[in-house]
Amino acid sequence: MTALSHDEQFERVWAVADRIPGWLTRAQARLLFDEALTLPAGATMLEIGSHQGRSTVVLGQVARSADGTVIAIDPFVEGRLFGGASTKTKFLTHLDEAEVTDVVRHVEDYSTQARPAWTEGFDYLYIDGKHDFWTFSDDLRWRSFLPRDASILVHDAFSSIGVTLGILARVLFSRDLTYVRREGSMALFRTTRPKLADRLRIVREMPWWIRNVGIKVLLRLRLRPVARLVGHDSPYDPY
Repeated sequence: MTALSHDEQFERVWAVADRIPGWLTRAQARLLFDEALTLPAGATMLEIGSHQGRSTVVLGQVARSADGTVIAIDPFVEGRLFGGASTKTKFLTHLDEAEVTDVVRHVEDYSTQARPAWTEGFDYLYIDGKHDFWTFSDDLRWRSFLPRDASILVHDAFSSIGVTLGILARVLFSRDLTYVRREGSMALFRTTRPKLADRLRIVREMPWWIRNVGIKVLLRLRLRPVARLVGHDSPYDPY
């Protein structure tokens, strides 16, 4: 992989990951990939919420090329939204097909239950777990294991109500989290002290969040033609 350009590396990674069902877009995968490439050799990345492994494979491919490790936390609970054991089987199969099983360590537990007893440090955090306010707020507490200026990536930011409320409550006034930018609903934060401009950047995302919530309401009311008027031509929620 090292002999290729970053663009060529990503194309190879995405060709594998894009075969796996999930909501991670190409641009969001590129953001995950690019941030992971900045890590030193032997780095550890922690992922909260793996589903069928679409994002795990992206991170795993980078880890494999740099002697790194991915810790994937997902309880694979039963239920229509999560899939339980059948989703876990697909997850493990996809890791095997992508040849990243040896660099991915699966922790079959809730992130909120695993954190209090956790002792290992890591270098990179990706949060895509349960999207309610309380769980997301707790997942942000994993940053205590990160070094300064580390990357934290959050999926469904400024799209999910719970996640966005968590950002407003736990990040907007934080002293150690800086909002950098987003790719769709994938937001990038760093473990640094924010400036006023960084806080205002969060506030400026509020109109986009309100738009996304409105689109979700329209889709649930089966008013997709109305959603098209604000540029959303898809049966799926904004990601």
